Amino acid sequence: MADSKPLFSLDGDPVAAEALLRDVFGIVVDEVIRKGTSASEKCHYSIKKGAAFLGLGTDSVWIVKTDERGKMMPEDLERQISLAEAEGAVPFLVSATSGTTVLGAFDPLEAIADVCQRHGLWLHVDAAWGGSVLLSQTHRHLLDGIQRADSVAWNPHKLLAAGLQCSALLLRDTSNLLRRCHGSQASYLFQQDKFYDVALDTGDKVVQCGRRVDCLKLWLMWKAQGGQGLEWRVDRAFALAWYLVEELKKREGFELVIEPEFVNVCFWFVPPSLRGKQENPDYSERLAKVAPVLKERMVKEGSMMIGYQPHGTRCNFFRMVVANPALTRADMDFLLNELERLGQDL
Repeated sequence: MADSKPLFSLDGDPVAAEALLRDVFGIVVDEVIRKGTSASEKCHYSIKKGAAFLGLGTDSVWIVKTDERGKMMPEDLERQISLAEAEGAVPFLVSATSGTTVLGAFDPLEAIADVCQRHGLWLHVDAAWGGSVLLSQTHRHLLDGIQRADSVAWNPHKLLAAGLQCSALLLRDTSNLLRRCHGSQASYLFQQDKFYDVALDTGDKVVQCGRRVDCLKLWLMWKAQGGQGLEWRVDRAFALAWYLVEELKKREGFELVIEPEFVNVCFWFVPPSLRGKQENPDYSERLAKVAPVLKERMVKEGSMMIGYQPHGTRCNFFRMVVANPALTRADMDFLLNELERLGQDL
């Protein structure tokens, strides 16, 4: 945590209190989108929502530029920290991402950790989507540096397909930080004179007290599949994603948005009426209308479900996330064939 400046008396003034919070606190986060986009639109919504819940206000979130692949730029992180401090704010947390939602980008954690170490900032890594890659000996290099994080968020219900919901918050701290932050010591619930180790009562560590036993879902799956079985799931997802990419490149009318490094395969389907017309001034506007039409058709046909979205200056494109362990190469072929069939008259 960064050292904070002494707080002056607010004399019960709520306006002054809000102004103080906005001035004192700054959260530096990854934009998770290419540079040039609006932070208010493209910053991961959970970060700003968290700032709002904490009472810091969404204006306390500072946006860091990313490169063309959606990776945080450490040099701009340094710049944003300096700008925040120059404005009188006290940055205290950097939120990096391992596996962004759309492009599946992995931030350079080693370089970001170096910046955090120099400035005494807490490094949080949102590895909700990409954290399971650590189980793969082949692909775990994508998370190099995550061992230096102060906290990591991980969702086994995503890439590992554990039952919803299954989420974990991993902390480097060993001082029972969650209990110190959230504990209310309610004696009618958390008696300290029980016959067993009361450290096993985890309810006082979390915000909501009662909750599902997420860890049991992961434990049971891990016991059933084993470490090698879970590694196979991750490696198979990568292999199928790469197969889809190679097959996509062979077909007319399919265009990759970016070469993927994860299992997010982002692409446009260019219908016959738009092929070879990339130089037309209305090309992007017309192409943007293709994905919504095809999404409606596939849903009404009941054949498949693929998400689409715009991204920065890029118009609507499909995002095929290859994560279901039951998927096969035949499913990848069907996806491409079905898009061709549904879009042949566009």
